[in-house]
Amino acid sequence: MKIVVIQGPNLNMLGVREQNIYGPMKLEQIHAQMKDFAQQNGVEIEFFQSNLEGEIVDRIQECYGDADGIIINPAAYSHTSIAIRDALAAVSLPAIEVHISNVYKREDFRQKDIVAPACASTIVGFGPFGYHLAMIGMLQILNEIKAMKEMQQSQAQPQQ
Repeated sequence: MKIVVIQGPNLNMLGVREQNIYGPMKLEQIHAQMKDFAQQNGVEIEFFQSNLEGEIVDRIQECYGDADGIIINPAAYSHTSIAIRDALAAVSLPAIEVHISNVYKREDFRQKDIVAPACASTIVGFGPFGYHLAMIGMLQILNEIKAMKEMQQSQAQPQQ
């Protein structure tokens, strides 16, 4: 099982930018915790961060045929990027969107999420712990997909 974590613009500045909103944790610390959880659960995990919309779209597309699921924090692109939304829909992989802050308690423009409809779920407002919740959720989704495939395969085999 392989999960790709895609981080959008300005998340490379976590721990520096607006700590009153995003907290003191750096992105590297969040990734280290996710990596530990993945190793404990026998999951391969890759991390990618970009401030450029096109690079994020490219990375999503590269997941097709290479990954089982995507955890994404498109950051500000959640509210503006039809391209990221379309890339997620195109690859047809389970995706979970994460937002560190509760975007619904912030500025009006942050309350419209273009990317969410292309995702299985969205986790908002739990701070860095939201990534841990996303990992748990993704493992659940992937295990359900695996169980469904196994059931379909067993039903397709002739009875003896």
